[in-house]
Amino acid sequence: MLPVIVALATTPSPVVTPDESIVTPGPLGFAAIAFIALAVFLLVWDMLRRIRRGRYREEVNAELDAEERAIAARRDDGDADPVAPRR
Repeated sequence: MLPVIVALATTPSPVVTPDESIVTPGPLGFAAIAFIALAVFLLVWDMLRRIRRGRYREEVNAELDAEERAIAARRDDGDADPVAPRR
């Protein structure tokens, strides 16, 4: 009896191949990935725009500060400048 149980326990089970329509993501999976890709693209584009805007603001503020320093230096030298510093 024991050899029969051992023989039954060691027999391999048949290999089942899955149905291809169940395994593939299909049109819904494609739509989900396309939506995620579009969302990532838009987020990166917005982030780069914001970084660029901040960099331009820094450049403009540096130019305005340089103008204010130049006006203050001229006033210290005794020149009267009627133009008030802009900000």
